[in-house]
Amino acid sequence: MQEGTILLASPRGFCAGVVRAIDIVRLALEKFGQPLYVRREIVHNKYVVNELRQKGTIFIEELTEVPMGGRVIFSAHGVPPEVRAEAKNRRLQVIDATCPLVTKVHNEAIRYSRDGYTIILIGHEDHDEVIGTTGEAPDDILIIDSADDVDKLQVRDPAKVAYLTQTTLSLNDTRAIIARLRERFPEIKGPASEDICYATQNRQSAVIELARHAEIELVVGSANSSNSCRLVEVAQNSGVPAYLINDIEDIRLEWLRDIRIIGLTAGASAPESLVERVIGYLGEVGYPRIETLGNVIEDVEFALPVELTKGSPPGTKQPVK
Repeated sequence: MQEGTILLASPRGFCAGVVRAIDIVRLALEKFGQPLYVRREIVHNKYVVNELRQKGTIFIEELTEVPMGGRVIFSAHGVPPEVRAEAKNRRLQVIDATCPLVTKVHNEAIRYSRDGYTIILIGHEDHDEVIGTTGEAPDDILIIDSADDVDKLQVRDPAKVAYLTQTTLSLNDTRAIIARLRERFPEIKGPASEDICYATQNRQSAVIELARHAEIELVVGSANSSNSCRLVEVAQNSGVPAYLINDIEDIRLEWLRDIRIIGLTAGASAPESLVERVIGYLGEVGYPRIETLGNVIEDVEFALPVELTKGSPPGTKQPVK
């Protein structure tokens, strides 16, 4: 049997916001002990959640499940203001693991709303991040997820319109929508380029590069991970079959029939340990050679919440880059 090759995308897997969120839960367990509650999934990956649950973390859907005065962590996706108000009313000790890039979007929504703008939020209305952002200005935000939606928009003043995007979308995802928005609302304002999630764009660009060399692409990630699902779509749109897999059990050998080169990547919330499991399995079924494609270096680090760094040795708190 001819030996096949695995092409590993670089970058892949955890982004800085996910690393920060997971570190927050682990450090909080070490510093404060149990019980420690997390509202919703800290990141959208079941293996990460299960690992933290095994360490003693209690995942809950709503704050009513947390005892009065208990300690709770908000997930990386952010929460609407009413959740923060409820936490305050219940005297909960909150540690906020919201990704700083998501917080930027929240702040932009607040600013545009205060200045009287109608805000067009590009994203998926049922995603936790979009729900959180919309809560900052519910009377001023309209959600769209396609260019066709632009023609249906009704705004108070076409001269005072702004747009924001869900961070797990990329410039490629939103390009056609933004172009249509600019056609209809020539004076529309948008976020600064640094507000677009670097990790989403980098991972999608790596997948496009993989598609130039691989005959099939496997994306490690959970089905409820927006960025992981989008990686599959990007690969498919680039002309290669692509499949989302949680773990090796999801790989079907018929996908690999007559395939010499497999492209492999992982969504921003998928741990490298799962990628290594997939590499090991593929090695056993005829793909022992491993090559890495891509040379983008990600050196972004986000500061930890003060609750976890107070009283710690100098250097514990990493600066935002």
